[in-house]
Formats: sequence, C-alpha cells, structure tokens
Amino acid sequence: MNGKGRLRGWGGVGGMALALAAAASLLVPLSRHEAGEDGAQVGGSGAGQGVQAKVDTCKDPEASLPPSADGGPTIDRIKQRGKLVVGVDQNSYRWGYRNPATGQLEGFDIELVRAIAKNILGDPDAVIYRAIPTSQRIPALQKKQVDVVVRTMTINCKRIGQVAFSSAYFKTGQQVLAPKVSTIKGYDDTLKGKKVCTAAGSTAFDELEKNAHGAVYKNLTVPNQLDCLVRLQLGEVDAVVTDSALAASQAAQDPTVKLQGDPFTEEYYGAATNLESTDLVRRINQVLVDYRSGGANSPWMKAYHDWLAADLPGISGPPEPKYRS
Repeated sequence: MNGKGRLRGWGGVGGMALALAAAASLLVPLSRHEAGEDGAQVGGSGAGQGVQAKVDTCKDPEASLPPSADGGPTIDRIKQRGKLVVGVDQNSYRWGYRNPATGQLEGFDIELVRAIAKNILGDPDAVIYRAIPTSQRIPALQKKQVDVVVRTMTINCKRIGQVAFSSAYFKTGQQVLAPKVSTIKGYDDTLKGKKVCTAAGSTAFDELEKNAHGAVYKNLTVPNQLDCLVRLQLGEVDAVVTDSALAASQAAQDPTVKLQGDPFTEEYYGAATNLESTDLVRRINQVLVDYRSGGANSPWMKAYHDWLAADLPGISGPPEPKYRS
C-alpha cells in the first residue's frame, strides 16, 4: 500500500488524536460531576464466590444470572453516589465515540449505558464516563474503578472467571480488515508474512495465538482498536483483525479499506461487572429484557437503526438471552 506517512478517511488526524489521547492513560476520567468521586471505590470488598461458571467447566459462557428488578449492595452504593460509573470507549465509531461536532459521547453502547442509568437512578444522564483501553477493561472492574464496562466486550470462557457478564446484547465475530487493493482475502494463508495489528487483551489476539496463518502480530498490539486503523492508514501494518462490528465501523471511517472474507468466529457482547456485583448483573439483565421488548419498535432496534444499520445491515433483532438455572 502507498499510504505510509499520510492519513486517509474520517479517522485521519482526528482519529489519531483520539487514539493517542486514550492510550496516554490507563484510565482517563471523561466526566467529573463531584470532586471526590474519581477516587471513590465503586465496588465491594473481597473475592466473588461462585458468581460465574469455572473456566475449566465452561460450556455456555453466555448464560448469565436471571433478570431481577431487586436492589442489593452494589445498586445501593450507586444510588447513594447518585451516579453510575461506566467504563467505555471514546474512539469506536458508531459504538462509543466522542462526536467531534458536539463533544458528546455517542453510539450503540452509550445508548445502553443511558438505559441502565435511567433504570437505576431515574436519569439517563446520571453517568460518570471513563475511557478505558481494551487491555484495561478487566483490571478496571477488578480494582473497582468502575461499576460496569459497556465497551464491545466479548463474553468468553476465559473472561467469565475474571468478571461477571450480563446476558448478550449483540452478536458478532472476528474478521479481517485490509486495504481494498490488498492481496489479503480473509483469515487464511493470504496473511502469511503480513503484519497484522490487534488490540492487547482482545479476542482477536487470542485467535491469532491459536492460528496466525503465518502472520506477524506479536509485537504489533495496541491499547485501543482505533490505533490499529491509524497504523493501517500509515502503512505500518498490512491488516487488522477485530470484531466484525468494529471492523465495519472502521471501514465506514475510511473508504479505502474493507472487510476481507467472512467472520471466522461467533461471539457475543455483554456488559461486564465485578464478580461480586450479582445484584447489578441481575438488574442489567432486567434492563435488557425491557430494551429488547417491542419487536421492530424496541429500544434495541431503534439504537441499531440509529447507529449500526448503515454499516451492518440486515440484522433483524438482538440475540436471545440465556440464563443459568
């Protein structure tokens, strides 16, 4: 590709600025409502016991706790604070990104955050947003720096031993993003010898560890997925492997790249909490019951049409929830 040294598309200079800003800190507060809140511990104490299925016996990681509108210790702390502290992305176009025209966070994930805040606190704006790199989603929850992470986070057997997940709210899969003129045709041997970028701590990196098809990737990880698009635009890498949902949003930012081949995994996004926060998981699952309800007129479908349909057409509804008995 001949793009080395220059940036193309929507994600150009603005995209690089966002990526570097997000990478500069492991946990960047985006909105402060009270001076003392940023340092507050938002979770409980001790280790979670029996909240999620053990990894070595994991058969259905998407099965979450049954929904409930009841309160509990985590919800009580959120109500006492008066704000929901949420880990999000601020540079994933269509999912969680800062609109350059308004300065406001927008996207499909942000709509879900607002629905959770409205349910618990009666106000969709009662949120403290914190930008978290991909690799810091789980540590931020384990250190109780946020109540919940809503950030295109895949539910899998490895992660359910580290954090607690809601029921699935979106279905996706890993896919390859590369320039339209590339010889790369998908997640196959056309990757041999090519430089491939992934985000640290991502499921894409795990898939490359299983079978990289000869790609070079181990020293090419970045803190945030948008950083991969910037590297692709600069000609520093030949391809990106990421969720198809994120890859589609990145292709929307840069018309010179496209999704190559088909998704090669099946994955589901969930909202993640600390392992102890079982009451919050159940409440989020109740929010999702209401969010999915209404068929074509459901809040989920409205958010899909507002944010994702242009880049991910043909989706008829959210995934069916699964619960543990």
